[in-house]
Amino acid sequence: MTSQNIYILAIESSCDDTAAAVMLNGKILSNVVASQNIHEEYGGVVPELASRAHQQNIVPVVHQALKKANIDKSQLSAIAFTRGPGLMGSLLVGTSFAKSLAYGLNIPLIDVNHMSAHILAHFIEEEGFNKPPFPFLAMTISGGHTQIVKVNSYFDMEVIGETIDDAVGEAYDKSGKILGLGYPAGPQIDKRAQVGNPKAFKFTKPKVDGLNFSFSGLKTAILYFIQKETKNNPDFIEQNLDDICASIQYTIIGILMDKLKLASKETGIKHIAIGGGVSANSGIRKALKDGEKKFGWTTYIPKFEYTTDNAAMIAIVGYLKYLEGEFSDFNVTATARLKI
Repeated sequence: MTSQNIYILAIESSCDDTAAAVMLNGKILSNVVASQNIHEEYGGVVPELASRAHQQNIVPVVHQALKKANIDKSQLSAIAFTRGPGLMGSLLVGTSFAKSLAYGLNIPLIDVNHMSAHILAHFIEEEGFNKPPFPFLAMTISGGHTQIVKVNSYFDMEVIGETIDDAVGEAYDKSGKILGLGYPAGPQIDKRAQVGNPKAFKFTKPKVDGLNFSFSGLKTAILYFIQKETKNNPDFIEQNLDDICASIQYTIIGILMDKLKLASKETGIKHIAIGGGVSANSGIRKALKDGEKKFGWTTYIPKFEYTTDNAAMIAIVGYLKYLEGEFSDFNVTATARLKI
């Protein structure tokens, strides 16, 4: 099976980005993403609008992915798609399209767990990027998820820590909303944090036992802090925005790194990988790299375009499953809450 050329078409539609990619034997030939800007005015993703936009975008996005890869759909070996987790309406669009196309072409269908894909994005053949050896620890951080996963093999993963309330991406967005920043707020806070003083304002870290996370209390602490300061000085946010953002980011990074340090100590694993949209954050990346000197870690950070929701990461899981002959039944259904 490995001696032939294996072309995987991958489709990702778990949230508000419609994405398609084509992979040949582990290498990405095309990776196309159509973003939905309509959600910015609402300060968050509106599920109904997202699913409608997916319906409009999916055919042109797949067409462009095939065109950029310079192949015809008749050359495809299999179609991989995101089964979950995610927004149900959005997942249904990608699932239905993938099933229909695979059935029409009479080729295998492969369902993919979105969170596993964020981790396995590290195994895309990419020059200048090393692949983590098994076992390794993966911290997946995104708008909807925050997890620490012990990865024993491609398809043997164990979640050893996760958020009990808000995800780290939600902490950024909700803090940004309090400060009057647009959506998504993460990149804006990150940009301002780079020129602000991270120790200007102190926010208490939530106390959660073990390897689990909590960000809801931090959001509330930031809200009360801003309400108190603006009551005394209506211009407080405007006058201190960079320092506020730097202090928020410093606290969030501290929470993440504390749990990662504990996970490494408890498991004895010093190979650390990150993934998910929030892993594009410059402060988190720097903290992880600093961990190499401080804690003797070897760290793995994926190519920037493979951090946010994309189809390339779906493609690599599809390819690995294809090699194992792990195909889906055409009765497979989308699942909004899908565990690793």
